[in-house]
Amino acid sequence: MTTMKTTCLVAGGGPAGVMLAYLLARAGVQTLLVEKHGDFFRDFRGDTVHPSTTDLLAELGILDEFLAQVPHQIVEQLGIGFDGQTYDLVDFRHLPTACKYVAFMPQWDFLNFLADKANRYPTFRLKMNTEVTGLLRDGDRVTGVTAHTPDGPLEIHADLTIACDGRWSVIREYSGLPLTEFPMPIDVLWFRLPRAESAPETLGYFGHGQIILPINRGDYWQCGSIIDKDGFEQVKTAGLTAFRSNIAAVAPFLADSLGALTDWDQVKLLSVRANRLQRWWLPGLLCIGDAAHAMSPVGGIGVNYAIADAVAAANALAEPLRNGCVTDKDLRVVQKRRQTPTKIAQALQGAQTANLARISKTAPPLWMLRLLSRSVPVKRLLGRIMGLGFRREHIRVSQMYIAGSM
Repeated sequence: MTTMKTTCLVAGGGPAGVMLAYLLARAGVQTLLVEKHGDFFRDFRGDTVHPSTTDLLAELGILDEFLAQVPHQIVEQLGIGFDGQTYDLVDFRHLPTACKYVAFMPQWDFLNFLADKANRYPTFRLKMNTEVTGLLRDGDRVTGVTAHTPDGPLEIHADLTIACDGRWSVIREYSGLPLTEFPMPIDVLWFRLPRAESAPETLGYFGHGQIILPINRGDYWQCGSIIDKDGFEQVKTAGLTAFRSNIAAVAPFLADSLGALTDWDQVKLLSVRANRLQRWWLPGLLCIGDAAHAMSPVGGIGVNYAIADAVAAANALAEPLRNGCVTDKDLRVVQKRRQTPTKIAQALQGAQTANLARISKTAPPLWMLRLLSRSVPVKRLLGRIMGLGFRREHIRVSQMYIAGSM
């Protein structure tokens, strides 16, 4: 059994984990980030970087480099497409932010950029192909994790372990922390199509009993199709021809690309899940991001709430970690700060998800779409809620090292 020791172990290389590890390493905390895969390349993850997140990058002094290096598409307004008409509903152009838009990009590009920034600090270490298999404990205190690596079993001892391992968190499961599940009436089928022509950026295209979510990734569309919960087998039974036909009916601009969809193996199921821990921590352990509160994909805000969790955790914990005295009170502070905005966002997402399930079987109320699309204050308010969330976080933790100086 190989053993390692670190001050802070961050488990999970998603947005929360990579951002948190970067901020802690930048603040002079010996930080080990472990990721069970060999890279960050996982499709069908959140592709949106909202204005709240780009403002954080600006505060870190890396926004210009980020925008220059990472290919992305800019969306200043979002709407709903129905029956050949697009209704603008969300307007980001008036936000008090550096970027008055949402940037769409593959999440792995975002994670690679942040990991590269973190790797320039002597206090950061990234260990890939390291899958957490259990928790180490000393009495009621978590003291690290056990893990499996290509070289065999590993024990990692840490002053603090932070679970960022997503909605199916292994660490959360082993912790025994009580979890509240919120019923979700939908799942999402994800697939790629060649991008033959452009189309307005929208929250989705509605009609013919379908909701299609096309994300522009430059040379291809990353598409989602909303289905009933646990309804994938029923969709497959109807056949791939019917699936393609239904997509073309609601989003005709995809029709010429649908010939590329030839096998169900090209279609991946995202099981939509929403939940929240009643308590996010144990002595020596903190859960953040999807490990603490899995969110619906509605609005694409989950990534940005996870990053906000990471910033709040770094702000609260960097100094106690440097001093070797993280207390239960420090962990409680993180939950207290992030729990209320998360509750509000999840409540709104729950209502929106129920609406999507209902609309997918009928048609959206056109009178309401027309009314909302003409209301400038409503569109700006929706842009603020979606773009900034219900509690903005800012970089408060100081930089202790100059990148690359050691």
